Amino acid sequence: MKFLVNGSIAFDLLLSHEGSFLSGIDAKNLDRLSVNYLAQEYKRHHGGVAANIGWNLALLGHSPLLLGAVGSDGADYVKLLASKGVDMSLVETVPDAATATAVIATDIDERQISFFHPGADGRGTLPDFSGFKKDIAYAIMGPRNPMLMLRGGEMCVQHGIPYLFDPGQLVHAFGKDEFRHAVTGSKGLVVNEYEWGLASGKLGWKEGEVVSACGMLITTLGDKGIRLVTKEEDLVIPACKPLKLVNPTGAGDAARAGLLIGLASKWSLREIGRFAAVLGSLLVEQEGTLLDTLDTSMIQKRAKENYGEELPTL
Repeated sequence: MKFLVNGSIAFDLLLSHEGSFLSGIDAKNLDRLSVNYLAQEYKRHHGGVAANIGWNLALLGHSPLLLGAVGSDGADYVKLLASKGVDMSLVETVPDAATATAVIATDIDERQISFFHPGADGRGTLPDFSGFKKDIAYAIMGPRNPMLMLRGGEMCVQHGIPYLFDPGQLVHAFGKDEFRHAVTGSKGLVVNEYEWGLASGKLGWKEGEVVSACGMLITTLGDKGIRLVTKEEDLVIPACKPLKLVNPTGAGDAARAGLLIGLASKWSLREIGRFAAVLGSLLVEQEGTLLDTLDTSMIQKRAKENYGEELPTL
């Protein structure tokens, strides 16, 4: 199946702090916040929401079409993604800018502090993807230039392409009306627990109002699993246990690949959530957000071990 993935293509600088971020924060003096944490580990990886999701979709034999932008330093990354079967034909190159870069610090309790430099993506445009509309089974509008997320959603509605809206940490960048517009046009809002608090406040909507507007609210819960709410069901899928915990970065994007495949395949809500949880568990076992392989037999084995039964045929 072909999937449209609109989002960032970026480099990730991953830092690991062996203590707690809370130990360096004085809650009484947040207006004068000045903190410095020792990062015992430093790694540079390929990343970006669109690239991560697209990579996982390609590893599972699907055809992701990416919408995004890279800078003068992004040619090798484009080639790498294309070599795995990711369609990069609509990805822009901005020659006088750097590729977007995320700096993500994680503490011992999996709290994260992130900074994001949009680079080329901040100057990108949204290409016309109407020529692919008959082939696209599902789409996702992931974090990037907010105007391009909104426009991408509008184009999906125009062409009859179902999409998930995934604002990530950019909730603050949307006005109330445009955020409501994007959610209402989608088939579901995807957030993590923290983002849901921000999104609910920005929208001025409670869970039921979001579900009424778009049909589905999906909240990733970290080590507690994933919650999927529709008008008919409210399910919490327990987390799939990883063999080891190395770094949670990228787990949410892997889960989103599972959501897209499950939704496009018209699986049950429970099956969709389990698939997303299994894929997320594989990512936390490594540094970096791009897996070398995704073996379907291993996915089915892990699903059966954690949930008592295999997933539908992958």
